[in-house]
Amino acid sequence: MPHDLASRLPPELHSLALVALTTSLMWIPYLLARVLVHGPWPALANPPPALPPWADRAKRAHANAVENLAVFAPLVLIASAAGAADAMIVLAAQAYLAARAVHYVVYVLGIPIVRTLAFLCGFTATLVVGWRILCMAA
Repeated sequence: MPHDLASRLPPELHSLALVALTTSLMWIPYLLARVLVHGPWPALANPPPALPPWADRAKRAHANAVENLAVFAPLVLIASAAGAADAMIVLAAQAYLAARAVHYVVYVLGIPIVRTLAFLCGFTATLVVGWRILCMAA
């Protein structure tokens, strides 16, 4: 039965689900780093102990992903609900997923130029979805 649901899920919502799931897992590396560096009990302290630089970047990349998902997700949902999701919106949703995955990895690795380009690709995908909705509504 789960396979049946996946076959009925529109491709833009499938991509959005993958984006949301990927974003929801981005906290794991920096929490594991905190536990491995400081131990389980100190990792749960309030405020938590400092993170290694790569893990701090992972935390910031996760926060950035959540902030951007808050804009991207409603646009995809609006397009899908309105029946306006065309091939361009599906492609934008797939590009957004790839861009955000690349952004996270290169942010954690500390690669600034690629990080900015990946961010801009995701932002462009968001603008494409929004633009397509507005064009179809006109």
